[in-house]
Formats: sequence, structure tokens, C-alpha cells
Amino acid sequence: MPRFICSTCGTQYPESAATPEHCPICEDERQWVPASGQAWTRMETLAKHHQVVWEKEEEGLCSLAIEPSFAIGQRAFLVRQKDGNILWDCFSLVDDAIVGKIRELGGISAIAISHPHYYSSMLEWSAAFGGVPIHIHADDAEWVQRPGDALEFWSGDRLALGEATMIRCGGHFAGASVLHVPSLAGGGGALLTGDTIQVVPDRKHVSFMYSYPNLIPLAEPAIRKIVEAVRPFAFETIYGAFEGRTIRKGGKQAVEASALRYLRAIGTDNPTLD
Repeated sequence: MPRFICSTCGTQYPESAATPEHCPICEDERQWVPASGQAWTRMETLAKHHQVVWEKEEEGLCSLAIEPSFAIGQRAFLVRQKDGNILWDCFSLVDDAIVGKIRELGGISAIAISHPHYYSSMLEWSAAFGGVPIHIHADDAEWVQRPGDALEFWSGDRLALGEATMIRCGGHFAGASVLHVPSLAGGGGALLTGDTIQVVPDRKHVSFMYSYPNLIPLAEPAIRKIVEAVRPFAFETIYGAFEGRTIRKGGKQAVEASALRYLRAIGTDNPTLD
């Protein structure tokens, strides 16, 4: 039986003879259902008209994306490290070409997911590399639509994955996380942020939202928590969820300055981070 994929958010569902009646990810107020109604596709159908493209971002890091863009349109990242490569975030399509390319670079030892909008076809990605573990924060376990043995739910505020560290920030989702990789940016460190810390089009600032498509902001305590979560880590570069959304230099300063700008914009009584 097929495993249907939501065409709006890209989430893959368990095997079923008929399409699911609902997509809880899209029906949540952070996402949306098209006016035309929920639509569904399958991996093999998607592969007929789309492919996975690859771009080297820097030494030790490559970005991957579906072309033409599908569903939310996020990119994933292959983080290369001596303790085993990590796939950061996922999307809906897994094809033979990209699996072969990644295997040439040593495969992957783990998958790490920032938040539920990027669960997509994570179990297919895991299976393609021998059932490697998928690390998801336990606070977001309720959003998993297709259970599987590869899922590993972690708790607390940090999870070490070799030299890299998953950092729970919250905000966009309760378990929303970023990945810190100290070896990137020439040793200056990088954050891979998904939507938890969103790089905006000017590539000088970031922002923070409960819902991006529906423009629901976060409250002051959530902003302060995000800033405090990443403050102990050194990083020059921030890689956001979408193509071109990268801050190459001064990433740590950009987070602090952007948080202050955000606090001023929402009219907080204390527009400082001290």
C-alpha cells in the first residue's frame, strides 16, 4: 500500500489504501490548508517531476533541496564530521542519485530534525541509510504522523551528536531546536537553524515567529529563551531553512541585535537582553 504525502506541508503518512482524511500538521494554526482543500501525492509520483539538488556550502557542509520546490520548500544539510555524518532536517523526496552521492561521502550516522514541519519523509531517509537514528525532541513527539523504530526522542536542552550539539530553543514549537557545529565557518562555528531562528531576506538579521505563514509572533519570554539557549555557543555563520538564507559573518551578533529589534517592535517594557 502507498504512503501518502501531504502536498502542502510534505509530511509522509503510514501505509493506507486511501488518502488520509486530515493532515494535523496543516490544520494546526502554524500551518495552513489550501482553499482548494488538502491534496496528496506519493514518493514515486513526486520523483517523476522533481529531483534532489546538491550544493556545497563550505568545507564540511552541503545543502540539499527538492527542485522544482515542493511543499514548504525547505533545504536540508549534510554535515560531515569525523564521528559520523549528520543529515540536518529532511524533505519529502529521497532518490537513488542523492543516496548514492551521500554514500560516496561516507553516508550518514544520524538524522537530526529541527521541528515537526520538517519531519516530511524522515523514515524513508533513515531506511535509505540502514535505519540510522532520527533525533527529535520529546516535546514534539505528538506531531509524529508516521511512527517508526528509528525515531529517538531526546529530552532536556542539549544533545551531543559527535562534535555537533542539538540545542532546544522552543518558540516555534515546544521542542524546536538548532544544530551547532563548531568546526564550520573555518572553526568559527555555525548554527543550522531551520525555522527556529529564521534568517530573513536581508541576510543580516533573523526573526522568530510562532507561525510564519500566518504571521503569529512570539511573546517576549520565548525570544529571551531562544537567545539564552544559543548564547553559550560561538558561531559566525547561520544557515537558515531556505535557499540563500545564510548569514556568513557575525551570526552571533545578528541574533542578539535582531532579538533587541524584535523586543522593541512588540513594545516590551524592557528592550534589553541583560
